[in-house]
Amino acid sequence: MRFLLGLIMVLAAPAAARAAQPFEIVPDVVYGHKDGMALTFDVLRPKQGSNGAAVLYMVSGGWVSPYVPPEKFVVVATPLLNAGFTVFFVRHGSSPRYVIPEIVEDVRRAVRFVRLHAKQYDLDPDRLGVMGQSAGGHLSLVLGTTADAGNPKAKDETLRASDRVAAVVAYFPPTDVRPWVDPSSKYYQNYPALRFDAAKAGDYSPRLHVTADDPPTLLVTGDKDTLVPMEHSEKIRVQFQEKHVPCDLMIIPGAGHGFQGDDAKQASDATVAWFKKYLLQQ
Repeated sequence: MRFLLGLIMVLAAPAAARAAQPFEIVPDVVYGHKDGMALTFDVLRPKQGSNGAAVLYMVSGGWVSPYVPPEKFVVVATPLLNAGFTVFFVRHGSSPRYVIPEIVEDVRRAVRFVRLHAKQYDLDPDRLGVMGQSAGGHLSLVLGTTADAGNPKAKDETLRASDRVAAVVAYFPPTDVRPWVDPSSKYYQNYPALRFDAAKAGDYSPRLHVTADDPPTLLVTGDKDTLVPMEHSEKIRVQFQEKHVPCDLMIIPGAGHGFQGDDAKQASDATVAWFKKYLLQQ
């Protein structure tokens, strides 16, 4: 059976905590179109106690971005909602139809759109974080390391906005896809999103693009992950440290590609604490 870069929801929350936090769901917000199809995200936000910051969650496993009813995201979003964050669950153009360069343009657009419409959601456009797991973590790091200020000459108002984010959390992320775009690689064979021009692979390898102005980044990985080995996180952490970018690496002993139980709770707590620290600073 073909293995997947897992889309695994690990931000656990007890039932009592979920019930205690009132929230609202705004489903299927259209942030763009491509090939005649809508690009959408779902919004979960507190009805009271919003802190004015937001987290964009990349819905991506193996660069496949399936539709999931927004109610299914409640358990993932609850720890962040309880802390006052608004959470956007972003879907991108999905593999196998689209490859990584096209997918990255979608998630860039999502950030630009949220920034442009921040007032509509009672948000500070400069307090946007991004997170994801596996392929979603890769996309989060690409956003963190290769953001731009937008194109002031673009006819599309959304494209004139910046896609810069203020904090990143990435769980077991691929950080260098150059070896994976080789047709002989098992990753190339199993993940159609990697079937693009190998000469461009470096452009989508966040480890190669770390600069001193990158946002603070939390990396979370397991030391038994054989799908995306923890060296991916270790190597990009070195780059962040050399550029003096705030970066923590949480290694969960015994964990593979995905967290459960206490491991999931540990990752969840660290995620919320990271976004509180770097998105709520005055």
